[in-house]
Amino acid sequence: MKKKVAIQGIAGSYHDIAARNYHEGEEIEIIPCNTFRDVITTIKKDPSVLGMMAIENTIAGSLLQNHELIRESGLSVTGEYKLRISHSLVALPGTSIHEVTEVNSHPIALMQCTDFLDTLPNAKVVEKEDTAMSARWISENQLKGHAAICGKLAAQIYKMEVLAEGIETNKRNFTRFLAIADRWTADEMLRGTDKNKSSLVFALPHTSGSLSKVLSVLSFYDMNLSKIQSLPIIGREWEYLFYIDLTFTDFTRYKQALDAIRPLTKDLKILGEYAEGKQSV
Repeated sequence: MKKKVAIQGIAGSYHDIAARNYHEGEEIEIIPCNTFRDVITTIKKDPSVLGMMAIENTIAGSLLQNHELIRESGLSVTGEYKLRISHSLVALPGTSIHEVTEVNSHPIALMQCTDFLDTLPNAKVVEKEDTAMSARWISENQLKGHAAICGKLAAQIYKMEVLAEGIETNKRNFTRFLAIADRWTADEMLRGTDKNKSSLVFALPHTSGSLSKVLSVLSFYDMNLSKIQSLPIIGREWEYLFYIDLTFTDFTRYKQALDAIRPLTKDLKILGEYAEGKQSV
């Protein structure tokens, strides 16, 4: 039976690539969504649907709104995938790179290719809402002189020609995606899985040293803090939610660490316990 996976974006987008790589060897059906909030809504309407959501990029940083969306949704994180982002410049077949007068893409993709774009001084750079959508738009409207920055998969799907590839300035450009699911579905999927990573969120009392106390306890229990991200709590001035990722080798000791920090925190919530994800080459 095909797994349904909701993503933000369309066929050929980096979310599409991440979802297919994460579910490699399985038959999946991609459900394209306009926004990340729509991904959450789609899963809530049909709990058999899974989701794939970008959470951070090694260059652009964290997608803060996605941390909040997952926390508010009540959905569970079931896994992760770290995708190497390689951008290509694509255009209608037969287009020469010297004929490009306008480059379209998502603002982050454009930002990641500034050095290459500097080599096209006569091309106007125009922000669009998506990488693959830019390629599709150019293809459907047969826009000569236009080029898109996107992945090679989008070029194949929308019958575009790759004019240049690997055009990102920093070659160590990775995006980390979280696999998400309804809590009941997640429990079924992860039964018997060797879990060694956890995503948590909590608030702290507005007192001196509250964060250092929590970190000291986690260190005592040999928890490896692989990420920490703070976000202001709306309506509570100067109070913050802390999103953390832990990796560990002993699940029992991890549970003991949670019991130890619970009295030091407020509103501690486990977003997901899962196996640490692999990274594409």
